Amino acid sequence: MSRRRFIGAMILAIGLCATGPPMVARAQGGTDETVRVRFLGLLVEHPDAPSLSLAWLDAHWRDEFVPMALEIVRFIPQRSTAQALLALVARKTGESGPGNSWAEWMRWQWARAAPPPSFAAFKATLYREIDPRFERYFSPAFPPLIRLDEVVWGGVVQDGIPPLREPKMLAARDARYLADGDVVFGVEINGDARAYPKRILAWHEMFVDRVGGIDVAGVYCTLCGAVVVYETTVDGRSHRLGTSGFLYRSNKLMYDAETQSLWAMLEGRPVIGPLADKNIALPTREVVTSTWGEWRRRHPTTTVLSLATGYQRDYDEGAAYRTYFATDVLMFPVPNEDRRLRNKQEVLVPRFGKAGERPLAIGSDFLRRNPVWHGRYGGRDFVVLTDATGAHRIYALGEGLRIRTWDRDRKVTDSAGRALTMSETALVGNGIKSPRLPAHNAFWFGWHAAHPDTELVAGDVASR
Repeated sequence: MSRRRFIGAMILAIGLCATGPPMVARAQGGTDETVRVRFLGLLVEHPDAPSLSLAWLDAHWRDEFVPMALEIVRFIPQRSTAQALLALVARKTGESGPGNSWAEWMRWQWARAAPPPSFAAFKATLYREIDPRFERYFSPAFPPLIRLDEVVWGGVVQDGIPPLREPKMLAARDARYLADGDVVFGVEINGDARAYPKRILAWHEMFVDRVGGIDVAGVYCTLCGAVVVYETTVDGRSHRLGTSGFLYRSNKLMYDAETQSLWAMLEGRPVIGPLADKNIALPTREVVTSTWGEWRRRHPTTTVLSLATGYQRDYDEGAAYRTYFATDVLMFPVPNEDRRLRNKQEVLVPRFGKAGERPLAIGSDFLRRNPVWHGRYGGRDFVVLTDATGAHRIYALGEGLRIRTWDRDRKVTDSAGRALTMSETALVGNGIKSPRLPAHNAFWFGWHAAHPDTELVAGDVASR
């Protein structure tokens, strides 16, 4: 017997309905276990279980049922039951605006107080029905650093989008499957240059590799348009990262295999689980979004991902997420959409701010119009150089140093007329060495959702 049918049979057998005999826990609206069983009864494919559960929830309603109802309504197989549950929520809260829209109800909920601690056990019980490993994500024993009701299932089991671990690489001359215009994410560490094509990484969302003698994880959040490269060893402890199956504000959440803690992709920090209070932060490495032709020209000895990934996917350029990338429509709701830019308009995000400093995002279109752009962040002056393909790189500048000209290739001249050479790691020449600083692209909506206090630089667009 499936677990859903077992729950349904249990509900019918013990008669936990609003009109049945009195129960010891009824004065308090039911024990936590009773409440969880009643909500799970909405999922049962049985003619009586959903109606019994709805009647019980109506009779024993508490405000804390709202986030539980909104969490489970996505999974109710019968549309009429799902609509009845939302109608019950509307009647109990006095709020009818969201109607039958789950996304609008979630935004309404997120604008209110966070759920009580009992919500963690409910979430663990619900999602273990999808993947037993999910139960450990939401252990009530570990207070989360983010709201659990903003953690949304993305539709796959743990590592259902499989990371590429120690992937096979090809020499540039052997990568005949790539066209010059194909998008790649380029990484160079200690002289080891590697390219990870978007057309492959979009199907896997993570590569775990050793580049230049450093163990790294390149994490691609397809929904939020960001690729971040992290070192995976902190204070001598190596973290084996994977895809959790969950999102926070439409941003990917990773997990580590040892503790099953959930990590914020855009932060490189654990936010839920045993590691959430350990003050761990993965070091960030430089990455650039470029084209295969431009990356190969700059790095003739680069290696690049092979199509022999061990998985059967359509790795053609643009095949993955084609519709999603082609529109400004979101797949999952976020608390607020900031219309200063379009949702999926790209921004460049510096990753060298000081603790507590207001985040910064710079519009990619603005940088293309201003291929040499100076700023100050994290207590240091910097320059963004944007090449003809739209690839951005940020370099630290010493006191008084400014860049006057750049040929959009390698030749740079500073304000004193000194010649510098641009590489992936630094601007170098005439006794000057200005190191590259970590930064990455992201969709505006995804970065703003995670960092609503972000300062935006985008030309005529006013910051907030």
